Amino acid sequence: MRPWIPLAAVALALAPLGVVRPVRISGHSMEPALPDGALRWSWRAWVVPAPRRGEVWLVEGPQGSSVKRVLGLPGDQVRWEGGDLWINDRRLDEPWVAHPERSGGGRQACGDGYLVLGDNRPASQDGRSWGPLPAGAMHGRLLGNL
Repeated sequence: MRPWIPLAAVALALAPLGVVRPVRISGHSMEPALPDGALRWSWRAWVVPAPRRGEVWLVEGPQGSSVKRVLGLPGDQVRWEGGDLWINDRRLDEPWVAHPERSGGGRQACGDGYLVLGDNRPASQDGRSWGPLPAGAMHGRLLGNL
């Protein structure tokens, strides 16, 4: 047998990992859509277009990698009042939020970055405290309709 054949077989078997990667969900910030411990697949950032509002992305935040929903895009003005999220003075319909944050409020200018939030707002450390993330912190979009 030729020595390069097993190497070629391994390279071919691992090639899809250059395009997608497995992601283990850790924590409760994206429940109920993504429960703690769930395994999902993520496109790598270089394969997909820039993040769009409502997409779920693997991001690198101040506390490490996490999965969050992109809500604020570059140039957006975002504010939250209780359970309502407003983008550029228009209320955003968020059917994915089962557990909204009922108290508090805030305002955030996205500048050149992306504001990402968890779906389970009371249990989420996200852009409300971190602020917007730069494009380089967006590591990949999760596959599937979430």
